[in-house]
Amino acid sequence: MSETSNLWYFENVDLFNVLCPHKVKGMDEKHIPNLFKKDQFIYFPEENSQHIYMIAEGRVKIGSYTDDGKEIVKAILGKGELFGEMALAGEDKRSDFAQSMDNNTTVCIMSLDDMNELMANNKPLSFKLLKIIGLRLRKVERRLESLVFKDARTRIVDFLRDQAEEKGQKVGYETMIPSYLTHKDIASLTGTSRQTVTTVLNELRDKNLINFDRRKILIRDMDKLA
Repeated sequence: MSETSNLWYFENVDLFNVLCPHKVKGMDEKHIPNLFKKDQFIYFPEENSQHIYMIAEGRVKIGSYTDDGKEIVKAILGKGELFGEMALAGEDKRSDFAQSMDNNTTVCIMSLDDMNELMANNKPLSFKLLKIIGLRLRKVERRLESLVFKDARTRIVDFLRDQAEEKGQKVGYETMIPSYLTHKDIASLTGTSRQTVTTVLNELRDKNLINFDRRKILIRDMDKLA
């Protein structure tokens, strides 16, 4: 660990912005961030759902496997995001896996009992957690509908629009999305191939609808992105 206090990790995880400072400080010594190597699993399907996880650094992939062993990527999460939250909704066993995507991925792990205790005395926290769970479920539903009814190009464009609405920063008419996703990541999340993602993004750039590099995606005008 660096000289930075464990408290730093909690203060920089978005979820904990709603916590009372004295409660966070009380968790300082008890909850030590865990480090994971690239491709290391944080939990597996069928494990007991006993913890909630928050990302302080790095990326985490959430997914599952079909009966024939094919991997299905449900989400790729980054700094400040929560996962394992279905334990709060009564999940007894994990239905998915969580896997680190980067070396030194730093994750704060909190027991379900500790989280329930915090929620009992913190209505803003309870509200935000319920909102997160609801949004995640709706995203899964939209993705399933997209995979069934929309073509590959439309799925990629819809993904860009969703990312802009969730994480975009407005700069005049333009929207900048800080991106930690590779073309392969986007392909996994949209049920397409990496080549298709590259082709569609290049086409949108040629039409001056977007611009992108390894650090960001810039949407010129959300109304014209189609």
